[in-house]
Amino acid sequence: MTLTTTAPAVPWGDALGQDAAVDVLRRAAADPSQLAHGWLLTGPPGSGRSTLALAFAAALIAEGDHDVATMKQVQAGSHPDLTQLRTEGVIITIRQARDIVERSYYAPSIGRHRVIVVEDADRMTERTSNVLLKALEEPPEHTVWVLCAPSEADLLPTIRSRVRTLRLRELEVDDVAQLLVERTGVDATLAEQAARHAQRHIGMAHRLATDEASRERREQTLRDVLRARGIGDVVEVAGRIVQAANDDAKALTAERDEAERASLLHTVGVADGAKVPPAVRSQLNALKEDQEKRAKRSVRDGLDRVLTDMQSLFRDIALLQLGRTAGLINVEFLDEMRELGSAWGPRRALAVLDHIAETRGALGHNVQPTLALESLLITIVSGRKP
Repeated sequence: MTLTTTAPAVPWGDALGQDAAVDVLRRAAADPSQLAHGWLLTGPPGSGRSTLALAFAAALIAEGDHDVATMKQVQAGSHPDLTQLRTEGVIITIRQARDIVERSYYAPSIGRHRVIVVEDADRMTERTSNVLLKALEEPPEHTVWVLCAPSEADLLPTIRSRVRTLRLRELEVDDVAQLLVERTGVDATLAEQAARHAQRHIGMAHRLATDEASRERREQTLRDVLRARGIGDVVEVAGRIVQAANDDAKALTAERDEAERASLLHTVGVADGAKVPPAVRSQLNALKEDQEKRAKRSVRDGLDRVLTDMQSLFRDIALLQLGRTAGLINVEFLDEMRELGSAWGPRRALAVLDHIAETRGALGHNVQPTLALESLLITIVSGRKP
């Protein structure tokens, strides 16, 4: 018996505020003449790139808008004709790239197309990107690649020339706030604050709206930065930020790490508490290595989030110095920002913003986080009155 429904099964509606992009992808999935073999979905973090990529994959694999069973399987990530690459390390490795390239040459098993979705495609090094080039240039007839990245500039020109780029629009605070109210039930005031503080990043806004500890940690970090005056404060605040990022990473990964280890041991038939056979140790070591990479990525993402929050703070200060109050992100710190802005010249606020960008780049090159943050905070406190 075929399951049918009166409403389209593809969850295009989850791609909040991306009506134009949805229209392009919906038509491409239905009309072979409009379907490119490679796509690049670009947009700021939290704009819904991955959500839209998965909805597109569901439309490509299913036999029509009402093939509910297939679409649910794609959305769950368990359909045999869908390959997703989500890196939980700092970069996408060459081995991972070679694995998905190999899969891209398989014919679809039961669906209309084989779809390869690469999230965080900007995390490919040049050598890794080159692994994908031939597969993107000469893919099998029924294989479609969907890459996701913040912008076209994050990928090599050789990759960009082989795909069709679709830019997602930047969401409004009200759009994200409305989504939070609908999905979480939080009150409208908290939803607006979370959307504003997250700078319209849907995932981060959801976390801020539903996790009081995350909201408190963000507020305390910005207060610490605003109150810092001397070298002693710099050392203390930098250490506190790094420690919070590490603690947050452990909280997010510890339970999952243990569950993965238990699952592996169960799969190979090792009972709880039993001695691990030598033949299994290599698998456990490989798992541990992957988990350590994931933890490192989690810490780095946490520090990047702090830098994003600091960037919003000093952007607001720069706007206030120019006499603008519309579009401020951190209105809760209005008095403190005005005080600091009046004590600084506009060039100092811009210098801090430049240093934040440099710090983000330094962390991307594995500079010791505490030292990088201390250097940034020294720029902030220099010249301030004790």
